[in-house]
Amino acid sequence: MFKLLVVLFLASVVFSLGSGLYYMMKDKGQSDRVVRALTWRIGISLFLFVLLLVGAQVGLIEPHGVMG
Repeated sequence: MFKLLVVLFLASVVFSLGSGLYYMMKDKGQSDRVVRALTWRIGISLFLFVLLLVGAQVGLIEPHGVMG
């Protein structure tokens, strides 16, 4: 369940990034929709980072130490 939630948040980050690109090409700088889309992307990414930290702390996900 937790992994599905993480995947959904990742998909929403990609969608927000794509909508920002679409608005950038379509509006040509005439509106602030690009800024709003990218602001949403940053907010979702920060929330996802906190969610991953909490999941690791609670034990829902388990880091496996690939780097060490």
